[in-house]
Amino acid sequence: MTGSIIQVSISRGGLPKLAVPEGRLDFLGIEGDLHAHPQIHGGPERAVLLITLEGIEELIGRGYPLYPGAMGENLTTRGLDRRYLRIGQQLRAGSALIEISRLRGPCTALDVYGQALKSEVYSTTDQEGAAWWGLSGFYARVLDPGRVRTNDIIKVVATLA
Repeated sequence: MTGSIIQVSISRGGLPKLAVPEGRLDFLGIEGDLHAHPQIHGGPERAVLLITLEGIEELIGRGYPLYPGAMGENLTTRGLDRRYLRIGQQLRAGSALIEISRLRGPCTALDVYGQALKSEVYSTTDQEGAAWWGLSGFYARVLDPGRVRTNDIIKVVATLA
């Protein structure tokens, strides 16, 4: 599965994250990106947040005032089917190698876009084929640091059995 990075985003903490032309992914996240609640976000297991543009567009179609970076993601992608992304998959993002570590859980910061958003993007059931799968985004750890830029390729390169 191959797609492209349509936006690289950082913030000084909180939402939204704003577009930058490129960034360096390191073991603790993307250079220059800060977290309002570092005990919840960030760290080696949640270094990068990835959300698909297709998922954002689906939520816009449901009436949410979203756009790339609005949900706090560092990488907004096009062409990766969120329904087939799985924990443990490794992706080449620009020159970096990342591994999906977990689904992003609902965050109270998303309430600014409507409290119902959390129930639309996340379920407590473990049904990977469910329609909500991946709408909240995926956290990833950085296995091999590198640079990411707008229009870079992002693709699944390994899946753990």
